[in-house]
Amino acid sequence: MNRNLRHPRRAGFTILEVVLAMAIFLIGMTAILGLLTFGSALSRTAHLRTSAATAVQAVTADLEETLFPLVDGEAGEPRAIEKRELHGLTHIVYSAVPIQNPERPLEYRVDVEIAWNSGGVQREKRFTTILLREVPFGERLRRRFVEDDQSALAPARAAEPRAEASAKEKKP
Repeated sequence: MNRNLRHPRRAGFTILEVVLAMAIFLIGMTAILGLLTFGSALSRTAHLRTSAATAVQAVTADLEETLFPLVDGEAGEPRAIEKRELHGLTHIVYSAVPIQNPERPLEYRVDVEIAWNSGGVQREKRFTTILLREVPFGERLRRRFVEDDQSALAPARAAEPRAEASAKEKKP
């Protein structure tokens, strides 16, 4: 009993326990900061890809509506486009060169170059798409609802394969 009174046990942590706890805490914080940095980089990459996809989609929609000018109510020959700004998206500029497919006269390969600003950096992208020479969808809608042309939205009928056509002829 006297022994406990002479050397009372002190409450608290030893220096070794404190140093060990701080080391574990620092390792955990380093891992968390690394994850935050990695997440930030992934977010930035996702933003850049989204802006590129938006630019490509906007250019393709503009091409579908404007590449083939209307001549006497029908889609005319395409014109090359040089550094055109998109309506409503003036930070996107594109050029397009249509090349007709010799085997299918209404089909055109269109080589497109886009330039836009994203995050303060000038970006560029090149892609190729295939477009058909036809009256733009917006014009077909206008004809259908403004001019009340019932056939304006009717899809173009493809030629039926011979086997199906002959099968239909045999049916009474």
